[in-house]
Amino acid sequence: MQLKEVEKILNKFSKYVVQQARTNLTKSKKNSSKKLYNSIEYDINVYKDSIDVLFNMEEYGFFQDLGVSGKKTKYNTPYSYRSKMPPSKSFSEWVIRKGLKGTRDKKGRFIPRKSLQYLIARSVFMNGIKPSFFFTKPFQRAFKYLPDELRDAFIFDIEQDKMFFPENMNKN
Repeated sequence: MQLKEVEKILNKFSKYVVQQARTNLTKSKKNSSKKLYNSIEYDINVYKDSIDVLFNMEEYGFFQDLGVSGKKTKYNTPYSYRSKMPPSKSFSEWVIRKGLKGTRDKKGRFIPRKSLQYLIARSVFMNGIKPSFFFTKPFQRAFKYLPDELRDAFIFDIEQDKMFFPENMNKN
């Protein structure tokens, strides 16, 4: 059986989720490198008896979406920092992109970039990452409207396949 209408609805659903997730990233200013933004995509796989919709993104997108609890600040999330701090060098490019410079010390010298990276990593370790739900919110919003449209599209596809319906069988 070909489920072209169902596939169309799932394609529309997936495009909406990806577009809204990308918009949310940009609006929340979590899009400095565009790496996460560009990695958000979907894939629809049609099999003989089923259809899969898979969403993919950079691994750190899950942490940005659901947040990470720090040592001090706790969020309602499955992720948390327990004993290991994030590596300071992972903030190197981010510090440069954001144009961050440390404050001056008593002698008028700027804090070295490595010290600034360490301070940011320690702050993330202690305070965590606040959940942004950039992906979760559009997915849930779109999913609310999916069942009725999907059911109707599924019925349409079955009728288009000219499948045999006994007289006493209800098509709805």
